[in-house]
Formats: sequence, C-alpha cells, structure tokens
Amino acid sequence: MGRYNWFTSQPYPLESPNPSYSDEEYADVDWDSLGFGLMATDYMYITKCCEGQHFEEGQLSRYGNIELSPAAGVLNYGQGLFEGTKAYRKENGRVLLFRPEQNAIRMKIGAERMCMASPSIEHFVHALKQTVLANKRWIPPPGKGSLYLRPLLLGTGPVLGLAPAPEYTFLIYASPVRNYFKEGSAPLNLHVEENFDRASRRGTGNVKTISNYAPVLMAQTTAKKRGFSDVLYLDSATKKNLEEVSSCNIFIAKGKCIATPATNGTILSGITRKSVIEIAGDLGYQVEERAVGVDELIEADEVFCTGTAVGVAPVGSITYQDKR
Repeated sequence: MGRYNWFTSQPYPLESPNPSYSDEEYADVDWDSLGFGLMATDYMYITKCCEGQHFEEGQLSRYGNIELSPAAGVLNYGQGLFEGTKAYRKENGRVLLFRPEQNAIRMKIGAERMCMASPSIEHFVHALKQTVLANKRWIPPPGKGSLYLRPLLLGTGPVLGLAPAPEYTFLIYASPVRNYFKEGSAPLNLHVEENFDRASRRGTGNVKTISNYAPVLMAQTTAKKRGFSDVLYLDSATKKNLEEVSSCNIFIAKGKCIATPATNGTILSGITRKSVIEIAGDLGYQVEERAVGVDELIEADEVFCTGTAVGVAPVGSITYQDKR
C-alpha cells in the first residue's frame, strides 16, 4: 500500500493483553454466520469530565447499561457524537487498528462544533487500544470479519434550558461484525432520494453528530421495503448533485478519473474515503473532489461506496426518477 503504512505495527502496535482478561483465543461465535449486528462483548471503556476540564484516564468495566439523568444534554438536545473504526486480526496473530488518529481528529472537530469537551488524540487512541485488548477474543479470525469499535462522546450532565451540558462522558464499546449490507460483497442497488435531505448548508452534515442519522430512517426504510439496499441523497439547494448514501460516501469512476462529492459542509469526511483518494492518486488516477451531478451516473464506468462499516462496496444499479 505504498507509503501509507496503515496496517503495520507502527505507530499503533497492540501489545499482549493483560493476564486478567480471558485467555481464550476466540469467543464461542459462529464466525461464518457473522453479520453486522450488535453482539455484547466483555468490556467497555468509560471516562467522564466536567465542562471546562480535561478527560482523565478512564477505566474498563464490564459491558452493560449506563445510568443517565433524564435531563442529560444528549437526551434532551441531542448533544452527542460517535465514531466507528475497526480492529483486524492478521494471519500471524497480530491485531491492528486502521488509522485511529483520524477518528480522534474527526471527533475533536465535531466536539468543537457541538460545544463539547473531547479527549485528546493520544487519549482517544490509547482508549481504543485498551478496549481492543480487553475484547481480543471477540476479534474474528483472519478473513472472517473485524471487531467494530464505537467511540461515543455524550453530554451526560443535566440541563433544562438549551445550553451545553455541564458534564461529558467518553465511552467505547465493541462488537464483532462482518458485512454491513445484507448483499454481502454483491453490488448494491441504490435509490436516489428527492423528497428528503440528509443535510443542509451551514448545518452539521460534515460532523458525526448523532442527530444526523435518525432523520434518514424514513427514506431508508421506505427504500428497503421496495427492495433497495440504501438511499443516495442529493444536495438540498439544487437537487442536482450527489451528496452521500445514508451511511457512506460515494465515488464515480470514468476511465482513469475518479470523482467524489467535495466535503463542503454537508458531507462527512470519511476516513475510508480519504484513504481511497490517497491510494487512487498513488496508482495514477486523476482524483476530483467536486460537485458531481446526478446526470453523471449514467455515463460512469463504475460507482462504489466507502465507509468504515461498509468498507468499499460496489454499486450495481441506481434508480433515479423511476429510471434504473
């Protein structure tokens, strides 16, 4: 992978787990039947801090429910962020993370936008590593999937009037997963949505706030009932340009040119997206981050989606205004 040393032991090696953790090599899981669903693992990482302070070193506790005030900022005003990343098991037994510092940076940017305290990049990565090691037996065998890690940043302090929460919680839990879409590695079947927007200009579409995701459920549920894999959204201003799919970025390829919508404030800057752009450039492709018209789909040689959960997923068909 050229100069992009993302899957090697540097700079994020995972050392041997603490002896107090389970010494089983693998949990009792049918790895061949693994999908993308929640499976409770052993431990989660948790730490708290008050507004205006810094997060201290957290602790690992058994996976389970957390207690929240009914007036918590995250429950009343949606003051929350999440990230997603994965740990992989290599053939030689090593466990590796994929560009975790990029998730840490993105959470920090999102926290600034949402007026939240956030962990440092070093703290974020260290906490991920601890969570992975504590749940090592849940990492699938090589080629059977990965351990999905879900860092959460929540406004857990009580607040009645609209204001930043007085306390924040940083939490990481994990679940073994395989393919995000039910199609597995088969090409996706997307529907272009025109009645609902995913994000609007000068909103929060470019940060991974929890409030970005529930609004897509209506269009997504309707599309899935009609047999589609997911929904492809257009820009809210003109309804002429591609934005992204409900949970992933989109690319079109034509010859040696690859284009993807520019992250202009309404699109999430995906880490897999960033990686594909860098690799494509190294392989001699012309990569364009720009406005991509919906009418360009018909001329594309290839279309694919990228994201932490989906990986790199080929698109087999797109339906737009009842034309497939």
